[in-house]
Amino acid sequence: MNKSITYKLIRSNRKTIAIHITKDAQVEVRAPFGAKQKEIDKFISLKRDWIQKHLVRINQVQEERLKFELNYGDHLRLMGRKIPILARAGNKVGFDGQCFYLPPKFLTDEIKGAIIGLYKQIAKQVLTDRTFAYAREMGLLPRAVKVNSAKTRWGSCSSKGSINYSWRLIMADEEVINYVIVHELAHLKELNHSPKFWAVVASILPDYKMWQKRLKEFQREIAHENWSD
Repeated sequence: MNKSITYKLIRSNRKTIAIHITKDAQVEVRAPFGAKQKEIDKFISLKRDWIQKHLVRINQVQEERLKFELNYGDHLRLMGRKIPILARAGNKVGFDGQCFYLPPKFLTDEIKGAIIGLYKQIAKQVLTDRTFAYAREMGLLPRAVKVNSAKTRWGSCSSKGSINYSWRLIMADEEVINYVIVHELAHLKELNHSPKFWAVVASILPDYKMWQKRLKEFQREIAHENWSD
């Protein structure tokens, strides 16, 4: 066994050996049923530097997430803008187009809870309105538009025509939001990622690859922030 790296071995009908590092910094080695342990150990040894580099990065992200908190005066993402959190006399929580306003003296957990609630409200309105606007342009009609707390998927489209978004998407740039919306609507025509599917996306957003790349960058950015609700 490889003594320097602890890992979970998963055997299957696959043809090659591969390494996967989970979000909680666990190393998984995926190998064919017939792969010998000596062969697996050699592969891990060759990939040791790569594994350690990624483990360091993931552990750093986890440490930053543990330290994440919100305070008055912080600026948060909202559709490509930076919006401040401000204290306002009274007991109302809201968003006035320029700032998130909260009653004074909220604790950090209360601030976070209030902000997530506001994000969800804004996401429901904006994502629903934009989805139906693009749907009209594309000649489509989704059965329903829902906003949930998904952590690993920005959007999804069911076989029954229901479109779902993570409320976290509202923190992305407007163009990125539009890309996700068009992407999910395109699945109403093609429930796959075939060339026909991407042709549908490109017919509405010819530069979609730019926003697809930006979405991945955004995902890496907020990975350092703990937005669990």
